[in-house]
Amino acid sequence: MKRTGRCDRAPRRAGGFTLIELLVAIAILAVVAILAWRGLDQIVRGRNIISQSMAEERVFAQTFDQMRIDVRMAASDDEAGGPAVSVDGGALQIVRAFAVPPGAPPRLQVVRYRVSNGRVVRYASPPLATVGALRRAQRGGESDAWSALPMMQGVGSIDARLYVPKVGWTTNMGDVRGQLNANNNNVKVPQLGNAPVPRAVTGLQVSIGSRSLARPVTRVFVIGE
Repeated sequence: MKRTGRCDRAPRRAGGFTLIELLVAIAILAVVAILAWRGLDQIVRGRNIISQSMAEERVFAQTFDQMRIDVRMAASDDEAGGPAVSVDGGALQIVRAFAVPPGAPPRLQVVRYRVSNGRVVRYASPPLATVGALRRAQRGGESDAWSALPMMQGVGSIDARLYVPKVGWTTNMGDVRGQLNANNNNVKVPQLGNAPVPRAVTGLQVSIGSRSLARPVTRVFVIGE
């Protein structure tokens, strides 16, 4: 009788992954997910920072642009009865022409920039038709008739310097008044005839410091131009 041979083959391995392989795959996927989440988080944070920076730049641009308009519309020292641009009591004050329809009598307006509770606020008087009303607006506070426009928030400080010919940049209103008196005295010289009184202040430098900035942002304006 012929003996049947027995095949001693190794048992065939069942298909699929072992437990260790599954754990390794899960660990790799977890690491990839964490890296992807961190990358996405950095992208979102970067986008938010850029958006905030662009918003702050727009606010700075709008604030300085409004100042430029006010300074360009500054009245003469004759019309203002003194320096049209002054710094006093922590406020920047500008006496400017008020836009009126063609043919209407001229009007002046007093504008002040102050920092209140970390905000730059532009206060503007109603149009002024008389010298008395102008004097009261220049020397008094902001009444209920004044408009108040918040320009920007998060402001730590606002500093203004005035450029006085023959003196340079100054914050001392005594220098401004001295230049104003000298200009008025020069007009009395017969050789000058009816020449207009020069401005006592010809330039304005404004620096605004924000809590989010390492250093203040500074702009320089020419008075009346």
